[in-house]
Amino acid sequence: MLSIYKGILLLCGNIFKHLCYVYQYFFPKKRFTVPPHAEPLKKPKYEQKIPRIIWQTNFTDKFTLPVYFNYLVNRHMSPTYEHRFVSTEARAEFIKENYPQDIYEAYSRIQIGAAQADFWRVLVLYKYGGVYLDIDATTVVSLDKLIKPEDTEKFLKLKDGRICNSFIAAAPNNPIIGKVIEQIKRNIEENTIGGVFDMTGPGVFNKLLDSGKVNTFHYKSCFQGGFTNEYFQYIDKAEGKWTKQQNTTPVVRKD
Repeated sequence: MLSIYKGILLLCGNIFKHLCYVYQYFFPKKRFTVPPHAEPLKKPKYEQKIPRIIWQTNFTDKFTLPVYFNYLVNRHMSPTYEHRFVSTEARAEFIKENYPQDIYEAYSRIQIGAAQADFWRVLVLYKYGGVYLDIDATTVVSLDKLIKPEDTEKFLKLKDGRICNSFIAAAPNNPIIGKVIEQIKRNIEENTIGGVFDMTGPGVFNKLLDSGKVNTFHYKSCFQGGFTNEYFQYIDKAEGKWTKQQNTTPVVRKD
């Protein structure tokens, strides 16, 4: 069934993206704002260990129509979940207020926004719990169908068996998330890894975790770029996607 749902969403997404190029041509400056907090659309029928919060972040809260529509799809796909969007500035404030100075100093050394988001997502999940979703990620079915009441963590496993950090679910104070935080902090302090992927991203998860032994989502449960793409996502960011930025900017600033 996941394959069918995913296929339908991808078909709708591709049609929608093509229409959005026309919309963008006629309304090139039009942007839509994602609020910092949105209440659930309906009450859940049962409690669970992983809080019903969807966390997202981006370099701006002003989005083109495709990115904003992707946000709305996730909101309505999981109506029992509240949504929290955190800006670049708010990420740093959260870490400064909730974590020791050494964590904040490590975060402050990061020079690429995507790597900052990598570190922030595990820090916010460790503190509050919930589900982190990349801004261009879309769930195929409701999170209530993917997360069981007794789950304390769940990771997205790709088709090749690797873990992806675009979709992470965890209860507060989860020990696995704690280990990831420690490893990212160590990577920043040692500063011997050149790329975002292994310094702060999925490489950290795959170094520490065995995808065959941890609780995982099926790779068809979530996908990226269904309703948006790199053009619409980075239209207001001169330096473009992090994959380009890391070619000219070190991930971590030297002390």
